[in-house]
Amino acid sequence: MAAKDSYKDCLETMYSLRRFGIILGLSTIKGILKGLGNPQEGMSFIHVAGTNGKGSVASTLSTILHLSGHKVGLYTSPHLVRFNERICINNRPISNKNVVSSYQAVKKVHLGTREPTFFEFATAMALNEFGRQKVEWVVIETGMGGRLDATNIIKPTLCIITNISLEHKDYLGETLSAIAREKGGIIKRNVPVVTGVRQKKVISILNKIAESQTAPFYRFGNAFRVRRNRDGTFNYFGIENVWRNINTGLAGNHQIDNAALVLAACEVLIKKNLALPLQGIKDGLKQNRWPGRLEIISRRPLILLDGAHNLIAARTLAGYLAENFADRNITLVVGILDDKPYLSMLKSLIPHCGRVVLTSAKIDRALAPEKLYHIVKEEIADINIIPDVDEAVVHAVETTPPDEVICIAGSLYVVGEAKETFEKNPFLLNTDSD
Repeated sequence: MAAKDSYKDCLETMYSLRRFGIILGLSTIKGILKGLGNPQEGMSFIHVAGTNGKGSVASTLSTILHLSGHKVGLYTSPHLVRFNERICINNRPISNKNVVSSYQAVKKVHLGTREPTFFEFATAMALNEFGRQKVEWVVIETGMGGRLDATNIIKPTLCIITNISLEHKDYLGETLSAIAREKGGIIKRNVPVVTGVRQKKVISILNKIAESQTAPFYRFGNAFRVRRNRDGTFNYFGIENVWRNINTGLAGNHQIDNAALVLAACEVLIKKNLALPLQGIKDGLKQNRWPGRLEIISRRPLILLDGAHNLIAARTLAGYLAENFADRNITLVVGILDDKPYLSMLKSLIPHCGRVVLTSAKIDRALAPEKLYHIVKEEIADINIIPDVDEAVVHAVETTPPDEVICIAGSLYVVGEAKETFEKNPFLLNTDSD
């Protein structure tokens, strides 16, 4: 293979596309896919949009489909450590060789009037690879919004909108109503919709879009609900079924709500005559893992990784820390992107922490740690500024007693760099519980 076709060089060329920023629209991706022979037309899709929970819902559905005997593709973003994580088949990231092959295929056919963005290029690569490997089902997560997101060129069997809150206001709109219309843009004619939205105005908007498309509309708390049990399991009261004593393998009380969306999705797919045995559904929920979301990777000290990349996620993490580690000193290693409500995010997290290490991911949208310092110092005296995530993580581990907690959060990019640090330095981890 020529040097210019190496895995490393392909990714460097793709990452250089980020200089074009975020450009919403479907014309470029349509042109690329047409050149590839429209590989998306030979597969069945589940399209997942929303502010939080997209990855958890998408990965769980992928696991259930795989355990039920189906060949399944999963497309999510961002990746934590390696680009390959974005494109999975039967829950395994594709090989470096297949990344290069898909890159070359997309590069060869692109004849558009502008260069594709990074996300457009990656989406085309994923669909090309899924088509080449002849997957039956694809669970595909939107990158931003929905209506003009590059993933919205598919014809889904089922749409899921997890929840909606204010985000990406420069691109999606300044209000919840505007953002709801953008995310509701994935709803297609006669395609069922499962959603976890709770705000009356948002429910009304999505319901109207669904009605205009004659799309069946199933809402959490209305068409289906859950009841939590004291032993950590939950009962699901569904569209047509009642399933009891269900477990989810993902940590956090909010994951039960995400699991309800998954179970409702399974009910809809079963109604469409897809073979999904109940045992496969239960096993998929219990076995699925989604890295970087309330992920405990070490015990002494306890090290918790959680992207907590927006205000809702930060509040969820804060609740988890309060519920599980109120009696332990917590060191927060945190870095936040500049398009996030960093003031509110920090004010949610720092009351639960005794020490803070401020850092910054290697991405141009990362906030300078110094900008966060002035917020944190109002409540916490023990603060370190260590801009490099690798150095920040090593410092935190080396200076934290074994009976305390380290929480690494604020951005999935920070979590991804932290995971790289632990992969390179496994001696930093101690999984013994004693």
